[in-house]
Amino acid sequence: MHGTAQPEAGELGEAYRRKRDEALWLGIVLSFLAALPALVAWTPQMTDYPSHLAGYKVLLDHGNDPFLTHYFLFNWEWTGNLGVELLMVPMAPIFGLERAGRMIVALIPFLTGLSIIAVVWSLRKRVGVGAILAFAMIWSPSFLMGFLNYSLSLAMALFAFALWVRMEGSVWRHIVFVPIAFGVWLCHVSGWGIMGVLVFGYEWTKRRNWKDWRPFTKPWPLIFPLVPMLAGMGANSQVSYGRWGVLEYKWAILYKAMRSYDQVFDITSLCLVLAVIAFALFTKRIDGRVGWAALLLLVLTLIVPRQIFGGDYADYRLSTAALMVACLAIDWPVPRWGLALAGLLFTSRIAVTTVVWHQDAQTARQMIGALDYVPEGAKVATAVAIPRRQWRFGPFEHFGSFAVVRRSAMENSNFALPDVHMLAMRETKYRFNDPTQRILFWSNQRIDLRKFKPARHADYLWFIGDVHPVALPDGARIVYSTPNSFLARLPDAVDLANPADGS
Repeated sequence: MHGTAQPEAGELGEAYRRKRDEALWLGIVLSFLAALPALVAWTPQMTDYPSHLAGYKVLLDHGNDPFLTHYFLFNWEWTGNLGVELLMVPMAPIFGLERAGRMIVALIPFLTGLSIIAVVWSLRKRVGVGAILAFAMIWSPSFLMGFLNYSLSLAMALFAFALWVRMEGSVWRHIVFVPIAFGVWLCHVSGWGIMGVLVFGYEWTKRRNWKDWRPFTKPWPLIFPLVPMLAGMGANSQVSYGRWGVLEYKWAILYKAMRSYDQVFDITSLCLVLAVIAFALFTKRIDGRVGWAALLLLVLTLIVPRQIFGGDYADYRLSTAALMVACLAIDWPVPRWGLALAGLLFTSRIAVTTVVWHQDAQTARQMIGALDYVPEGAKVATAVAIPRRQWRFGPFEHFGSFAVVRRSAMENSNFALPDVHMLAMRETKYRFNDPTQRILFWSNQRIDLRKFKPARHADYLWFIGDVHPVALPDGARIVYSTPNSFLARLPDAVDLANPADGS
């Protein structure tokens, strides 16, 4: 009687290596796919992106443009929020400002995908279902809002953590990580904090008992960025939990951890991810080397203020990061179809984002035609009608900053607050920066632009929104319009021949 032939050990090893390599290549392919939205849109459709681009233009101008010099100040500081600014210095002269910005936006999700692979490969020498699931958190609410420096710093923090694991036992690790810590901090202080949490969580799993202090002392090479922070270099002491509804707000940033463009789809995605994490935890398939960090990031999400170091949504950034790290902690061998299902969540979400970005970019291409009617150095008051309650991120809230990018205009949606941003307005007698462009409205509310204060100090009024105002400022004349925007020339407008005219 012949028994069933059993595979030899070598055959099993070869099958394992083949499956491991397939999962690795899947991760690399998904990393490339993560950049797709930025490749199909002529300009990134992020909420804050145009204002960042305007800031980069002033940063790189060095006083050569008389209009920019007349309207803006730029106070360069070495601070924990310089990631993209430092990349722009060499890239913008080579590729041009707008193309360089688009390239960087495409690069960030690609690098984040590779950093996810680097972490799990350093920990377990394989790419599992948790890593593939973590890809769904790359296009986080923070990234969609345009927090570019933070998003870049998160990728760098994951790469740094992977290197920390791989240099286990090396006498060079502590020396190498002193400059690495500064590098991640320069990208963004939040990424530096996440790197510290990851390293602490990793070292915590190796403690001998509860009295073992090594997890607190091992990460000492990472603490040196505290020196410039304590010295006040670029540090902003503003701390705020918000004016009201703190508990409601904290709950909101938890269930909006995967917020993008469709509420039902996003919450369903979150529930699926949480279900997999819960199952892995219940069946003891959580790798504590990153699991502790995920738990600590969740706690920090709840206790960190909304505004810290001059930045907004400091805690919201951590909610999605905690979810990503929790996915990286999943150590659950699954068949190929399990990896495919995990990848399907990411590919479906990236497909939605790609379609929305393509559509919004076509709308943006129509709207930016208004700048053909704006002379160099004009004063443009942008008014953006924003529903008080909406799920998706509006890509046009700072779109008016393109007037700075393309016309060297004075415009009111830029991030230009003294002691908060490096960019500042020379004009201080009246407010002409973010958030003066916002007109928050309810569905039954009528918008009367005669009451729009920035228009009193401008040559042109650029309105953007899906609702139509009931009145314009007296004497305003519409010179360009699209289905959801118009540009109006104001009665006292002057065409500047030089930056001193019409001051």
